[in-house]
Amino acid sequence: MDEAVSKVPLIEFRGIGKRYGSGEAAFVALHDIDLRIDEGEFVAIMGPSGSGKSTAMNIIGALDRPTWGEYLFQGVHVENLTNDQRALLRRRYLGFVFQGFNLLPRTTALENVELPLVYRGLPAKERHAMAREALDRVGLAAWEHHTPAELSGGQQQRVAIARAIVIRPKLLLADEPTGSLDSARSVEIMELLQTLNQEDGITVALVTHEPAMAEYARRHIIFRDGRLVSDDEGLKGKVT
Repeated sequence: MDEAVSKVPLIEFRGIGKRYGSGEAAFVALHDIDLRIDEGEFVAIMGPSGSGKSTAMNIIGALDRPTWGEYLFQGVHVENLTNDQRALLRRRYLGFVFQGFNLLPRTTALENVELPLVYRGLPAKERHAMAREALDRVGLAAWEHHTPAELSGGQQQRVAIARAIVIRPKLLLADEPTGSLDSARSVEIMELLQTLNQEDGITVALVTHEPAMAEYARRHIIFRDGRLVSDDEGLKGKVT
Protein backbone atom coordinates (compact mmCIF):
# COMPACT_ATOMS: atom_id res chain seq x y z
CA MET A 1 0.00 0.00 0.00
CA ASP A 2 1.20 3.52 -0.80
CA GLU A 3 2.78 5.20 2.24
CA ALA A 4 0.79 8.42 1.74
CA VAL A 5 -2.46 6.45 1.72
CA SER A 6 -1.64 4.26 4.71
CA LYS A 7 -0.30 7.05 6.96
CA VAL A 8 -2.43 7.69 10.04
CA PRO A 9 -3.82 11.24 9.88
CA LEU A 10 -3.15 13.68 12.69
CA ILE A 11 -6.85 14.58 12.89
CA GLU A 12 -9.77 12.52 11.66
CA PHE A 13 -13.52 13.12 12.02
CA ARG A 14 -15.81 10.22 11.16
CA GLY A 15 -19.44 11.30 10.99
CA ILE A 16 -19.01 13.89 13.75
CA GLY A 17 -22.19 15.59 14.92
CA LYS A 18 -22.87 18.11 17.65
CA ARG A 19 -26.29 18.89 19.10
CA TYR A 20 -27.06 21.44 21.80
CA GLY A 21 -30.21 21.24 23.90
CA SER A 22 -33.05 18.74 23.53
CA GLY A 23 -36.58 18.46 22.26
CA GLU A 24 -37.96 21.45 20.38
CA ALA A 25 -35.07 23.59 21.65
CA ALA A 26 -32.43 21.29 20.14
CA PHE A 27 -29.96 22.84 17.74
CA VAL A 28 -27.61 20.78 15.57
CA ALA A 29 -24.35 22.70 15.15
CA LEU A 30 -22.55 20.00 13.13
CA HIS A 31 -24.09 17.44 10.78
CA ASP A 32 -22.12 14.20 10.24
CA ILE A 33 -18.74 15.76 9.41
CA ASP A 34 -16.01 13.68 7.79
CA LEU A 35 -12.62 15.41 7.89
CA ARG A 36 -8.95 14.49 7.73
CA ILE A 37 -5.97 16.73 8.52
CA ASP A 38 -2.51 15.29 8.00
CA GLU A 39 0.61 16.22 9.92
CA GLY A 40 2.39 19.25 8.47
CA GLU A 41 -0.67 20.83 6.85
CA PHE A 42 -1.72 24.49 7.13
CA VAL A 43 -5.51 24.50 6.98
CA ALA A 44 -7.91 27.46 7.04
CA ILE A 45 -11.35 26.69 8.46
CA MET A 46 -13.85 29.25 7.22
CA GLY A 47 -17.54 30.07 7.20
CA PRO A 48 -20.02 32.71 8.35
CA SER A 49 -21.08 33.16 11.95
CA GLY A 50 -23.03 30.12 13.12
CA SER A 51 -21.63 27.91 10.36
CA GLY A 52 -20.12 25.36 12.75
CA LYS A 53 -16.46 26.24 12.23
CA SER A 54 -15.85 27.22 15.86
CA THR A 55 -17.69 24.13 17.11
CA ALA A 56 -15.46 21.98 14.90
CA MET A 57 -12.38 23.78 16.25
CA ASN A 58 -13.50 23.22 19.85
CA ILE A 59 -13.92 19.50 19.20
CA ILE A 60 -10.51 19.30 17.50
CA GLY A 61 -9.00 21.05 20.52
CA ALA A 62 -10.67 18.64 22.95
CA LEU A 63 -12.50 21.61 24.49
CA ASP A 64 -15.89 20.11 23.61
CA ARG A 65 -17.22 16.63 22.92
CA PRO A 66 -19.15 15.50 19.85
CA THR A 67 -22.70 14.26 20.40
CA TRP A 68 -22.10 11.43 17.93
CA GLY A 69 -19.36 10.19 15.62
CA GLU A 70 -15.68 9.43 16.10
CA TYR A 71 -12.78 11.85 16.58
CA LEU A 72 -9.30 10.36 16.26
CA PHE A 73 -6.04 12.13 17.11
CA GLN A 74 -3.11 10.15 15.71
CA GLY A 75 -5.39 7.12 15.68
CA VAL A 76 -6.57 7.53 19.30
CA HIS A 77 -10.33 7.88 19.88
CA VAL A 78 -10.60 11.22 21.67
CA GLU A 79 -14.37 10.89 22.15
CA ASN A 80 -13.69 8.00 24.54
CA LEU A 81 -11.11 9.78 26.69
CA THR A 82 -11.80 10.88 30.25
CA ASN A 83 -11.65 14.56 31.16
CA ASP A 84 -8.19 14.06 32.67
CA GLN A 85 -6.95 12.32 29.54
CA ARG A 86 -8.34 15.10 27.36
CA ALA A 87 -6.58 17.68 29.51
CA LEU A 88 -3.34 15.72 29.10
CA LEU A 89 -3.85 15.68 25.32
CA ARG A 90 -4.21 19.47 25.31
CA ARG A 91 -1.18 20.03 27.53
CA ARG A 92 1.15 17.77 25.57
CA TYR A 93 0.10 18.00 21.94
CA LEU A 94 -2.03 21.10 21.31
CA GLY A 95 -1.17 24.79 21.24
CA PHE A 96 -3.91 27.45 21.29
CA VAL A 97 -3.91 31.03 20.00
CA PHE A 98 -7.02 33.19 20.29
CA GLN A 99 -8.20 36.62 19.14
CA GLY A 100 -7.84 37.86 22.72
CA PHE A 101 -4.23 37.36 23.75
CA ASN A 102 -5.17 35.94 27.20
CA LEU A 103 -1.89 37.00 28.79
CA LEU A 104 -1.51 37.44 32.53
CA PRO A 105 -1.28 41.24 32.87
CA ARG A 106 1.18 41.59 35.74
CA THR A 107 3.68 38.96 34.64
CA THR A 108 6.50 39.25 32.14
CA ALA A 109 6.55 37.84 28.63
CA LEU A 110 8.91 35.11 29.82
CA GLU A 111 6.63 34.13 32.69
CA ASN A 112 3.59 34.07 30.41
CA VAL A 113 5.35 31.75 27.98
CA GLU A 114 6.50 29.49 30.83
CA LEU A 115 2.98 28.90 32.11
CA PRO A 116 2.24 25.64 30.19
CA LEU A 117 5.57 24.27 31.42
CA VAL A 118 4.63 25.05 35.03
CA TYR A 119 1.56 22.83 34.56
CA ARG A 120 3.90 20.11 33.34
CA GLY A 121 5.95 20.39 36.50
CA LEU A 122 9.25 21.15 34.73
CA PRO A 123 12.09 22.61 36.84
CA ALA A 124 12.66 26.36 36.62
CA LYS A 125 15.96 26.16 34.71
CA GLU A 126 14.42 24.02 31.98
CA ARG A 127 11.32 26.24 31.81
CA HIS A 128 13.42 29.38 31.42
CA ALA A 129 15.48 27.87 28.60
CA MET A 130 12.46 26.60 26.68
CA ALA A 131 10.55 29.87 27.12
CA ARG A 132 13.51 31.94 25.92
CA GLU A 133 13.86 29.69 22.89
CA ALA A 134 10.17 30.17 22.06
CA LEU A 135 10.38 33.95 22.48
CA ASP A 136 13.41 34.03 20.21
CA ARG A 137 11.48 31.98 17.64
CA VAL A 138 8.79 34.69 17.46
CA GLY A 139 11.30 37.54 17.40
CA LEU A 140 10.89 38.76 20.98
CA ALA A 141 14.11 37.64 22.64
CA ALA A 142 14.82 41.21 23.78
CA TRP A 143 11.38 41.65 25.36
CA GLU A 144 11.30 38.80 27.86
CA HIS A 145 11.13 41.08 30.93
CA HIS A 146 8.32 43.30 29.60
CA THR A 147 4.73 42.96 30.80
CA PRO A 148 1.81 42.94 28.33
CA ALA A 149 1.09 46.63 29.05
CA GLU A 150 4.57 47.43 27.72
CA LEU A 151 4.00 45.55 24.47
CA SER A 152 2.06 46.41 21.30
CA GLY A 153 -0.90 44.28 20.22
CA GLY A 154 1.24 42.49 17.66
CA GLN A 155 3.91 41.79 20.24
CA GLN A 156 1.33 40.48 22.70
CA GLN A 157 0.04 38.06 20.07
CA ARG A 158 3.62 36.94 19.43
CA VAL A 159 3.98 36.20 23.14
CA ALA A 160 0.73 34.22 22.95
CA ILE A 161 2.11 32.25 19.99
CA ALA A 162 5.37 31.63 21.87
CA ARG A 163 3.31 30.29 24.80
CA ALA A 164 1.46 28.01 22.38
CA ILE A 165 4.61 26.59 20.76
CA VAL A 166 6.75 26.30 23.89
CA ILE A 167 5.37 22.78 24.45
CA ARG A 168 6.40 21.91 20.87
CA PRO A 169 2.85 20.92 19.91
CA LYS A 170 1.78 18.61 17.13
CA LEU A 171 -1.06 20.99 16.28
CA LEU A 172 -1.44 24.75 16.62
CA LEU A 173 -5.07 25.90 16.76
CA ALA A 174 -5.41 29.58 15.88
CA ASP A 175 -8.92 31.03 16.34
CA GLU A 176 -9.16 34.44 14.62
CA PRO A 177 -5.58 35.28 15.72
CA THR A 178 -5.52 38.58 13.80
CA GLY A 179 -9.00 39.76 14.78
CA SER A 180 -7.69 42.39 17.22
CA LEU A 181 -4.82 43.63 15.03
CA ASP A 182 -4.39 46.17 12.24
CA SER A 183 -3.55 45.08 8.70
CA ALA A 184 0.24 45.36 9.02
CA ARG A 185 0.38 43.43 12.31
CA SER A 186 -2.03 40.85 10.89
CA VAL A 187 0.33 40.15 8.01
CA GLU A 188 3.25 39.78 10.45
CA ILE A 189 1.33 37.24 12.53
CA MET A 190 0.23 35.24 9.49
CA GLU A 191 3.76 35.19 8.10
CA LEU A 192 4.97 33.94 11.51
CA LEU A 193 2.38 31.14 11.52
CA GLN A 194 3.39 30.23 7.97
CA THR A 195 7.05 30.10 8.99
CA LEU A 196 6.29 27.88 11.99
CA ASN A 197 4.41 25.56 9.66
CA GLN A 198 7.00 25.45 6.89
CA GLU A 199 10.23 25.52 8.91
CA ASP A 200 9.24 23.89 12.20
CA GLY A 201 6.73 21.43 10.76
CA ILE A 202 3.93 22.48 13.12
CA THR A 203 0.49 21.61 11.78
CA VAL A 204 -1.69 24.75 11.81
CA ALA A 205 -5.49 24.90 11.84
CA LEU A 206 -6.65 28.49 11.42
CA VAL A 207 -10.22 29.63 12.01
CA THR A 208 -10.87 32.89 10.17
CA HIS A 209 -13.59 34.79 8.33
CA GLU A 210 -11.02 36.91 6.47
CA PRO A 211 -10.14 35.64 2.97
CA ALA A 212 -6.86 37.61 2.98
CA MET A 213 -5.69 35.74 6.09
CA ALA A 214 -6.88 32.40 4.70
CA GLU A 215 -4.60 32.89 1.68
CA TYR A 216 -1.64 31.92 3.86
CA ALA A 217 -3.05 28.41 4.26
CA ARG A 218 -2.57 25.70 1.66
CA ARG A 219 -5.99 24.15 2.19
CA HIS A 220 -9.38 25.73 2.72
CA ILE A 221 -12.29 24.06 4.50
CA ILE A 222 -15.62 25.91 4.42
CA PHE A 223 -18.56 25.29 6.75
CA ARG A 224 -22.11 26.47 6.23
CA ASP A 225 -25.16 25.69 8.37
CA GLY A 226 -23.26 23.01 10.26
CA ARG A 227 -22.11 21.20 7.14
CA LEU A 228 -18.75 20.96 5.45
CA VAL A 229 -19.51 22.36 2.00
CA SER A 230 -16.04 22.81 0.49
CA ASP A 231 -12.60 21.31 1.06
CA ASP A 232 -9.85 22.11 -1.41
CA GLU A 233 -6.18 22.92 -1.83
CA GLY A 234 -6.73 25.85 -4.19
CA LEU A 235 -4.45 28.58 -2.91
CA LYS A 236 -0.94 27.44 -2.11
CA GLY A 237 0.04 30.15 0.35
CA LYS A 238 2.04 33.30 -0.06
CA VAL A 239 5.79 33.13 -0.34
CA THR A 240 7.48 34.98 2.49
